[in-house]
Amino acid sequence: MKKFLLTLILAAANTAAAQSTNGSEGLNPGDQLRIAVWRNPELSGDFTIAANGTITHPLYREVQVTGLPLSTVEERLRTFLSRYTTNPQFVIQPLVRISVSGEVRSPQILSVPPETSVSQAVILAGGPNPNAKLDNVRLLRAGQEIVVNLASADAQAASLQIRSGDRIVVPGRSNTFRDFVSPAISVIGAAAAITSIFLK
Repeated sequence: MKKFLLTLILAAANTAAAQSTNGSEGLNPGDQLRIAVWRNPELSGDFTIAANGTITHPLYREVQVTGLPLSTVEERLRTFLSRYTTNPQFVIQPLVRISVSGEVRSPQILSVPPETSVSQAVILAGGPNPNAKLDNVRLLRAGQEIVVNLASADAQAASLQIRSGDRIVVPGRSNTFRDFVSPAISVIGAAAAITSIFLK
């Protein structure tokens, strides 16, 4: 398992490094924007994007950031911050919200940089558990389903970058006893218990 995770990390990192990281897909409500303003801690932090597309901060709430390239968001913030400081020095990092569920060790909602790959997102959710079926991972995006093969380190789909709102579902391997025999035994046992009640 450790070798598999290391292979996934290396393959994803190599491909992600060659891909664009400008956040051109834009931010959506529920995503976060990490802002670090030099010498202004009160203007720095991780801020959630509100339903109306602005930043949830008493001052930043007038800055609209959804559906825009990161370069445009940065320019809007520069214009805004110029009211409070001359030549503002700051950095921003978008954090998009996704979910990873199914056969992973820690299913959860994550806020991650947009350059994160599908395989990296699975690792951030604790990695696959022993029952995971990695050659048929489902990426649910904007009403569409993309099947991703994480079983092969050479699979380009494994390093596909996530987008805001993506849902990654790691299915489990089929187990005849667990899926069919065990439920049948439970039903038979319950039926026997009910029958014994009526026969007393």
